[in-house]
Amino acid sequence: MKHCLSLAFVLMVLWLGNSGYYSPLLLSLGAFSVVFAVWVSHRMDVVDHESQPLHLSGHISFFYCWLVGKIILSNIDVVKRIWLGNKSISPCVARLPLSQKTDMGKVIYANSITLTPGTVSMDIEGATVLVHALTAENIAELKDGEMNRRVADLEL
Repeated sequence: MKHCLSLAFVLMVLWLGNSGYYSPLLLSLGAFSVVFAVWVSHRMDVVDHESQPLHLSGHISFFYCWLVGKIILSNIDVVKRIWLGNKSISPCVARLPLSQKTDMGKVIYANSITLTPGTVSMDIEGATVLVHALTAENIAELKDGEMNRRVADLEL
């Protein structure tokens, strides 16, 4: 039930934010649309803890701030390596362990790797993720485990 209420809240905020008009007719049509969309989603049984990850809400903003910092630093590193030429890269592939328990956590970790320039998650298999990186330093940084730990902390 809390997931349906969360979905309704998000849809109401989106409706009000995108509409810009607050006449009684449009507000009632918006309310009807939200109720109908939540009802259909509930009947289809697509509203669950993965589609509405409420448990991530408290910690996700700190993680996003940290991830944006990592993305900026990785961008600077990739630009530096472009300027230095081909000799500055050493492409490699490695299979890294996953400490996440849920599919949502594994996907967040793999997407976080892909969002940082210079690394790409290629496959998740069991409790490992296959990663391609521009340099061995990128793989070493991922093996260090800070990103893995931060994503695992989101699941708590």
